[in-house]
Amino acid sequence: YGKNTIKFLRLHREGKKHFVKEVEVCTHLRLTSVHEYLDGNNSFVIPTDTIKNIVLVLAKKHGIPTLEQFAIDICKHFMTTFCQVAYVKTYVQEVPWQRLHENGVPHVHAFVCVPDGIRFCEAEQCRDGPLVVFAGIKDLKLMKTTQSGFEGFFKNEHTTLPERNDRILCGELFCKWSYGECRDFDFDCVWKKIRECILEAFSGPPDCGEYSPSYQKTVNSIQMLVLSKVSQVQVIEVVLNNTFYNVIDMKNLGLTNDKEVLIPVETPYGSCACTLGRKKFLEA
Repeated sequence: YGKNTIKFLRLHREGKKHFVKEVEVCTHLRLTSVHEYLDGNNSFVIPTDTIKNIVLVLAKKHGIPTLEQFAIDICKHFMTTFCQVAYVKTYVQEVPWQRLHENGVPHVHAFVCVPDGIRFCEAEQCRDGPLVVFAGIKDLKLMKTTQSGFEGFFKNEHTTLPERNDRILCGELFCKWSYGECRDFDFDCVWKKIRECILEAFSGPPDCGEYSPSYQKTVNSIQMLVLSKVSQVQVIEVVLNNTFYNVIDMKNLGLTNDKEVLIPVETPYGSCACTLGRKKFLEA
């Protein structure tokens, strides 16, 4: 049990310059007792309102240096403060505020919300067990207008999809990775590096791109690049939900439409997912 969607803004001031972190936190506990379920005995139950207040107090006392560290602080607090807690899991996601720039000059206290992917993390721990940290990015919308195709797929009497060697590849990406047991990582630096890997693998070189024969291959390319460049990542999950674009037939309007005006087909949508990791961690 626990408390979901604890939303708040943490404002930090350094003179005239302000820093913001707006987050949503979900914290769940499992207790050593089951009497609250079986007998209605609540003597071990930490009220969810108390859980909410603890999260807010920790934000006030320690700030939010990184999402991951804040999740770790919450887990450690419940494990060290309450002997009846057998397991704690905390999820934190961030509202993507970015500092405004005017003529290249960063503003001291003005921000803009840029929806270019939502950062999130999870931390969980069992009593007498390691504290494990996950991180990720979701709702990241990506598109490339060429260098994508889909050919040579299985066909039967129900197949109507034509083969294509030049199409728009567009999708909404979810990516979650595991750091394994908690260590002293520079979480901000690692997260930014992984995001760069995602964009690089999706798009290819900036002057020419890289051909994608399928959404599945693109997902695998993202995972392989992250694992090759970011040693801290042990297991990575990627889900890519496709958005297709159909070319509008404009012959009745007396026009030739050479893939210049297209309509998005948002439902139903395809989806592909894969989890990939270093062998010793997948076997574990």
